[in-house]
Amino acid sequence: MACTLPPGPPLPALAQASLIWWDPVRFVRACHQRYGDRFTVRIPRIGTLVYLADPDDIRSVIRGDPAVFHAGEAAEPLHQVVGRQSLLTLDDGKHRRSRGMMLPAFHGEAVRRQIAEMAAVTADEVAQWPVGESFPVYPRMQRLTLEIILRTVIGVRKESRLAELRSALPPLLEIGSPLELIPPPRMLLRFGPWRRRAQRRAAALALLTDEITRCRADSRLAQRTDALAMLVRSVDGTGAPMTNEELLDQLITLLLAGHDTTATALSWAFERLTRHPTLLSRTAQAAADGEDAWLEAVCKESLRVRPVVFEFGRKLTAPVHLAGHRIPAGTILTPSINLVHHASRHYPDPDEFRPQRFLDHRPDPALWLPFGGGVRRCLGATFAQVEMRTVLREVLRRLELSPTTAPDEPARPHHVTMVPRQGAMLTVHRRLDAATIRASLHDNQRTQV
Repeated sequence: MACTLPPGPPLPALAQASLIWWDPVRFVRACHQRYGDRFTVRIPRIGTLVYLADPDDIRSVIRGDPAVFHAGEAAEPLHQVVGRQSLLTLDDGKHRRSRGMMLPAFHGEAVRRQIAEMAAVTADEVAQWPVGESFPVYPRMQRLTLEIILRTVIGVRKESRLAELRSALPPLLEIGSPLELIPPPRMLLRFGPWRRRAQRRAAALALLTDEITRCRADSRLAQRTDALAMLVRSVDGTGAPMTNEELLDQLITLLLAGHDTTATALSWAFERLTRHPTLLSRTAQAAADGEDAWLEAVCKESLRVRPVVFEFGRKLTAPVHLAGHRIPAGTILTPSINLVHHASRHYPDPDEFRPQRFLDHRPDPALWLPFGGGVRRCLGATFAQVEMRTVLREVLRRLELSPTTAPDEPARPHHVTMVPRQGAMLTVHRRLDAATIRASLHDNQRTQV
């Protein structure tokens, strides 16, 4: 059987790239409406992408042989940010080795030990928020999630070191244009955005290397609970630890995957809640009562209706049969998170914000995909969900959020995420309920115990 591809827009590849980079949500939805659940898009220097919106197709991808469905190859452009030994860009045995060494740092028990620190960082952050005036919460969430990573993932405690890393790390992760992710001719590496990226990377790597050296030499290494310490202690099946170079790439990966993505997810959660006064009141009560099941449902529904990352990819190393097509090797299969999450056959009234959908309900992994799926599901998914729930609870215990009648904020592309266009505008007031604050402090102390 000859290789065939699903239909797709007949536009030149450069025009398709421009449309998908300018407004990916609109372009992909338009293609879906015209061509159905499978369509082909071509992007210069990236390749041929087959978008998928049918859950059965997506199950075939996330359950398929990882040796055939290469996630690392599909994420190849990101190596300029995260490095060649990043978990995101590895495949096959190298990926299994690195993931196996990293998993213990992100198991449930390890994450739960970080809740008190997450809550304390949140309390410090919200104490600085302006009262009674409108402000965008997205930059505040960026600052908060970075601080959580510095303290719980890298294990930094000294204020002078924190200040240096707060300054150096965000520019490392900044992608000014998708063009920066396309490898340029070698002669251009000393110019323009690639030169700036190299300079930012060198400054950040110097600081992170110093943190790794300090961690290795720490006399209390065995007692440390931060992720870096656990990675330093980790060994593979042969008893070999990670090298400094591996640790650097994995730390940058954790920063990229856990900083702006979680900040964006939290911003959308607040943006959604302030447009639904009844749900906002219900969620504030759940925060005060410690009703984690409702808070978790709010987070899951926010991630469904406003997915932070709108797709993921697997590059084929061999042809595969899919829905009557024989897809050739080299094609990137691209399950569309956004299309699945907004399909009315899976979610009645899909554009409505209804946390009740996820109460006492375990979502189908082919229908709820904010963290991808299969053996390449985001390593930090548990960490991100616990962090979202903790931040949501602590903010709502300390502040009253004013509902708004403003129109929904549209999404705009930022790096590999979709962020609220106005930054998720909020107006807040301090709560005067001392009992609520005492309850929060008690819960934090209990978590530490």
